[in-house]
Amino acid sequence: MTDQRTTEVETPSGSTHTHTTIVTDKPRSGGMGKWVLLLALLVVAGLAYVAFSQLGAAEMAKDNAVADAAESVGTAAENVGEAAQDMGDAAQDVVEPASD
Repeated sequence: MTDQRTTEVETPSGSTHTHTTIVTDKPRSGGMGKWVLLLALLVVAGLAYVAFSQLGAAEMAKDNAVADAAESVGTAAENVGEAAQDMGDAAQDVVEPASD
């Protein structure tokens, strides 16, 4: 309910001033807005946590993949070295009997 209150004040010199006040009985709104803002902040914080967790896991997986690839390259280089040694030994075996 809305009430309008008018107050008239007369000064000693005889002039009159009127003041009007409007009073409403409705409660102030905005309390729900604070809860909505708090909920939105919680949702953003949760999404940020999940995103950073996933990015961290992806970074670790990438680092592990690079380490595994480096290990595979090292193993392949060893195999190539052994094959070259075996081929050198075989070539030497072919050349040595011919020179006897």
